[in-house]
Amino acid sequence: MASLTTSIKSTLGASKSVFFNNGFSLQSSNLPGFFFKSRSFGVFARAATDKTLYDFTVKDIDGKDVPLNKFKGKVLLIVNVASKCGLTNSNYSELSHLYEKYKTQGFEILAFPCNQFGGQEPGSNPDIKQFACTRFKAEFPIFDKVDVNGPNTAPVYQFLKSNAGGFLGDLIKWNFEKFLVDKSGKVVERYQPTTSPFQIEVAVGAFWLAKNVGSASISVNFTYIMTTTKVFSCLSEINQRKEEEEDYENDAECFKISIVQNPKQNIK
Repeated sequence: MASLTTSIKSTLGASKSVFFNNGFSLQSSNLPGFFFKSRSFGVFARAATDKTLYDFTVKDIDGKDVPLNKFKGKVLLIVNVASKCGLTNSNYSELSHLYEKYKTQGFEILAFPCNQFGGQEPGSNPDIKQFACTRFKAEFPIFDKVDVNGPNTAPVYQFLKSNAGGFLGDLIKWNFEKFLVDKSGKVVERYQPTTSPFQIEVAVGAFWLAKNVGSASISVNFTYIMTTTKVFSCLSEINQRKEEEEDYENDAECFKISIVQNPKQNIK
């Protein structure tokens, strides 16, 4: 992680002009209990709560209960996955790469299959497990298929969304939306579906950078790193992920058509 920390420091030093030239600014974080997002992704606040991710128990892909407090003290990336999405190949490949790279350094990926977006996760739990583990050599934990929107939203996703609203409010936008959770079980960031897992790598490293600096500067360093990561995610998506975004848009358009043709499939 030392090399990643060095990379973060050099990136921050070189990125300041890019950061401000693209219309972003750091927000004051001196209001207790609220966390403000950059304006390009919508400004919203997260109400203070004592609840953490560790208060929940979920079922894994094999139907066994898993108390999430088993991940206490680790940085978590939580993702709603699907097997037949235009974003599947790149996300599963990059997630597997990140997990292999950082799994011994206190980092975990928690994958929750979901079939609510265009019916792109139709298989059974054994089918999903075989697909992820055989095709992508996924070693990170995969859980039971869940709803992430609507009246049957899984409690863990109610918690995630209520602690980090998104571009369209609390609703999960599509497959592979991502939440970053810190080592105390608090949601610290949310990423749209087209954000590459590799783009989040610097944010994961921010926790380890914060670990090695004085407590007075942790909040400032972390806020700057996280917001800068947002900037580069946005710029990189515009310049480097056009093909996947087209697949994503095509998927979404097909889903809209299917809703018109089959109103019962509409998910609120």
